[in-house]
Amino acid sequence: MSTLSSYRRPIHDHFEPDESMDPHAARKLRGNLEQIDYAAFASNREVISQALGHVDAKKFQRMAVVVAQARAQWVATAVALSQTGQIPTSDQIAKLAQLRSAFEEMSEAYDGMRRMVERGYLPFDAPVA
Repeated sequence: MSTLSSYRRPIHDHFEPDESMDPHAARKLRGNLEQIDYAAFASNREVISQALGHVDAKKFQRMAVVVAQARAQWVATAVALSQTGQIPTSDQIAKLAQLRSAFEEMSEAYDGMRRMVERGYLPFDAPVA
């Protein structure tokens, strides 16, 4: 049995004041929401940087290579299974699903690490030109 990942990146709603809201109350609410957003940012930056330290282009490249290898192994296995002309067995399908899952999880982790750098949660040591 295969299971697709149920993870979905949340869509971030931004503050839109109600037209009937008092302008002073709307500014106060906006300020409170900015404090909440900053608390989340600071927490993410502290926790993630402690867990992962600094990242650099080499870490991204190594992860990208593993993602590419996982993708290649998954697809190569599927191609090999199709060459027999037979419907794959349940064990073969389970192995194929495991390979797909490995690719998807590694790919999501790569994207997640990239987002961490993009959002400023994770320090990135850029190569010196």
